[in-house]
Amino acid sequence: MDATGSAAHLVSRRYAWGAFALAFALASTDYIDRQIIVCGFPYLKTEWGLSDSELGALMSVVSIVIAVCALPAARIADRWGRVKTIAAMGGLWSLATIGCAVSGNYAQLLAGRSLLGLGEAGYGAAGGALLSSYFPRRSRATVLSAFQAAGPLGSVLGVLLGGLLVEQWGWRVGLAAFGVPGLVLAVLFLKVRDYRTPVLTARASLSAGGLAGAAEAPVAVATTRPGMRVALRELMRPRTARACYVGGALNLMVLSTVYTWLPSYLVRAYGLSTDQAGAWAALVILAGFAGSIGSGYLADRRAARRPAHKLLVPSVLAVVTAVLLCTAFGALAPGGLQFALVLVGGFPLAAALGTAPAAVVDVVPPSLRATAFGMVALVQNLLGLAVGPLLTGWLSDGFGLRTALAAMPLFCVAAAAAFWWGSRSYDSDLAAVTGSAAAPTAPLTRETEWNG
Repeated sequence: MDATGSAAHLVSRRYAWGAFALAFALASTDYIDRQIIVCGFPYLKTEWGLSDSELGALMSVVSIVIAVCALPAARIADRWGRVKTIAAMGGLWSLATIGCAVSGNYAQLLAGRSLLGLGEAGYGAAGGALLSSYFPRRSRATVLSAFQAAGPLGSVLGVLLGGLLVEQWGWRVGLAAFGVPGLVLAVLFLKVRDYRTPVLTARASLSAGGLAGAAEAPVAVATTRPGMRVALRELMRPRTARACYVGGALNLMVLSTVYTWLPSYLVRAYGLSTDQAGAWAALVILAGFAGSIGSGYLADRRAARRPAHKLLVPSVLAVVTAVLLCTAFGALAPGGLQFALVLVGGFPLAAALGTAPAAVVDVVPPSLRATAFGMVALVQNLLGLAVGPLLTGWLSDGFGLRTALAAMPLFCVAAAAAFWWGSRSYDSDLAAVTGSAAAPTAPLTRETEWNG
């Protein structure tokens, strides 16, 4: 690896993008399996007499399990290998998805969703770490934003295809439909080459001033990897990383709320059928897919002139999200204008999906990348994805779903403040890892976007 923790010079551009495509496809099945159940909410509510809080828990439990298991799974990925971890995780969540389809009651379905979360716990960390090594730092936010865009795209397919499948054949068929494709992709991923990261000797750890100096240490002298206590200290040391953990979680609290409850809102407030509501909600989530990639590219372009702008982009877009969605649900009645505003708000809603993890990766040692993604997953799932659907369900039971959807986007304002705070320390935190001051890079072009 070079000083920035990139091994892009060791693989061809075609191979790197091929690995990206396979990782993206597998991640899409992850979010399809996670999201498809929301189309079955109206049927589960009627069949089993569930409250909105209980329905929200079916989404939140996945995020809670991911949060609890994210760091251990990420450490396994750093030690055992990213590729093997990705394949194992993909196989586990695909089997759990099939198991959910044969649940006989709410408790069994909740347990199946928990196993799905266990399978997904290490995938994002291992996948993000693997792709971070295949691409240079100057394009990292773009690549990771595109990888994270598998979330909105998978969610789109989940609600769109799920709405059609559930309407025609019931929620059980809808849940089981994508288990087999996930298994196939998991096996295929074993063909991808893994990479080796720099690790530290005990002497190097002390003489280099901790893990921050490890990025410049030769791989040949490394013999051991840091323990969990040392790793956690390094992951929490950069202020930029702490800001991204919190800001990303607050932003995802709002994203998970919209993606989970918008189909139900469209059924209740607009009188749409399940498949129609899924199609309408898919448009909003698709906007997030485009917004995630676009915001990552914009962040890289802005950072080429001034590095700290990598975090100012999601900060500004979080404020835009709050204004659009609060106005839509709080000031407008159900109708064309309200939905149009929600659709526009879907673009900036996913702006932090890739930019926040990319900034974290920039300011931690390469040997801790998967663990860093695990920390991102822990905080963002526990404080963001787990809280959003459950808190919205609780507010809906007490005040109505529209009121809940109008209040939740206010958390984006707090996310914007966190990203702004992190941007003020990004330059110094980056210099601590690379050993040099954070300097603007050349603008992204066909000639400069690749190190290989």
